[in-house]
Amino acid sequence: MQNFPPTVDAGPDLTTHVGEAVNVTVHFHDPGVDGPWTYTVAWGDGAQSNGSVATQDPFIVSHSYASLGRDSVRVTVTDAAGAAGADSLAVTVQELGTTVVLVGAGDIASCNTDRDELTAQILDTVPGTVFTAGDDAYPNGTAADYANCYNPTWGRHKARTRPALGNHEYNTGNATASFDYYGDLVGPRDKGYYSYELGDWHIIVLNDNNQFVPITAGSVQEQWLKSDLAANTKQCTLAIWHQPKYYSWATDGTVDFPSRKILWDDLYAANADLVLNGHKHQYERFAPQTPTGAPDPASGIREIIVGTGGESSVTPTNLIAPNSEVRAATFGVLKLTLSPGAYSWKFIPMSGLTFTDSGSGTCH
Repeated sequence: MQNFPPTVDAGPDLTTHVGEAVNVTVHFHDPGVDGPWTYTVAWGDGAQSNGSVATQDPFIVSHSYASLGRDSVRVTVTDAAGAAGADSLAVTVQELGTTVVLVGAGDIASCNTDRDELTAQILDTVPGTVFTAGDDAYPNGTAADYANCYNPTWGRHKARTRPALGNHEYNTGNATASFDYYGDLVGPRDKGYYSYELGDWHIIVLNDNNQFVPITAGSVQEQWLKSDLAANTKQCTLAIWHQPKYYSWATDGTVDFPSRKILWDDLYAANADLVLNGHKHQYERFAPQTPTGAPDPASGIREIIVGTGGESSVTPTNLIAPNSEVRAATFGVLKLTLSPGAYSWKFIPMSGLTFTDSGSGTCH
């Protein structure tokens, strides 16, 4: 019988500082029951970590670097019969105090409008890492929607994009086209949740399509979130997913999405600072608050909805959520400048529009 090697996912590229531990979370799958498995991590600076695991659960390997630079890390997992699989990532070792930029929006590309091109033109002028907050390729996140609508606009920044998946990505019953288009950029296939380091910040991207990848208490994703937060060594933490917990709206109804509270509970307990969402086709910024919606300027999480990528807009005028500070029906991108212990935000409107919003905050 043929012995197939494990498939290995070493995760996204990471950043760290001299003398600071960097954690690589390794996922692997072996089609046979071929354990135990040994692993080798070549860190790119001459150091190497070795070990073994008895199950196919994800495992974490840590290392610290002695000098600045960009190192190529190679992770190899070998089954008991000698078949090996491998994956690579890059670790950038930066000076302490590095300031970085995270810029993006959600609810982005449609072949029925050129507004996605106008917001993409803003990205053309802003260096840094691009985020999406889901619903990237309308109407259904199909391969054709990505090829014809998203790729000609925001797709020109694909290599520096860290996407989140929205409900439209699952309109066909799965998000296969999204995983095909983004590859490793959107995290492990069929999961769509992951984390990475950006300067002195820890960035978490979640998949809140609960029907397909559950976020309920005790689910695989929720347990991963708790573990990821527990392993985080950064002071500042930001999370991105599609549908917001809090929002104002144009019609009567609710201003709270209770199923997202579990995510807020875990993030608040870990002293997270910012949450970015889309889904609502508006810009809205909230004051820091608790998972129950109580104002908390000292330890609360600030939520910003930026469903402004170009598809359409809605004016949130009828039902205003508590703690909502700024609201607008507009198109543009949110630029975050992330520094050690602090952040600032600026909403940049597309050409022809004038609304903007800016401010700053400190990490917990």
